[in-house]
Amino acid sequence: MLPHMDSDFAPVLGGASGLIAQDGKVLVIRRGKEPYKDHWSLPGGGIDRGEKVRETVKREVREETGLDVEVGLVAGYREEILPDGDYIVLAFHCTVTGGELRAGGDAAATDDVDPREVLNRQTTPGLDDVFRDAGLI
Repeated sequence: MLPHMDSDFAPVLGGASGLIAQDGKVLVIRRGKEPYKDHWSLPGGGIDRGEKVRETVKREVREETGLDVEVGLVAGYREEILPDGDYIVLAFHCTVTGGELRAGGDAAATDDVDPREVLNRQTTPGLDDVFRDAGLI
């Protein structure tokens, strides 16, 4: 850690997600569990100890959508400031390489929608920031 950083207040990398965008649409999942049950979001989740961030994206996308992906560059990020800490969640551009689309893991449903349309739904905080960073809106 850098000497000028106070670990009690430094943001934590809270997770990673995959942004799969094609033909003007983006793949989103409806969360089936807390936090944010029934909110629409990108497929993703927490980083396991010893796991590289891009490995997290591959694992989480596979668990929640059934799809295998190649993980590319960072597409954007979102921030959450909660009573228990400040969190950053990175989103990576992903390209589908295989698998069959189906909801699984923490996802109750999947949908392939226009990014502007999904923002009319109940979404996880900061999803619009990720879409903006990625140039989708």
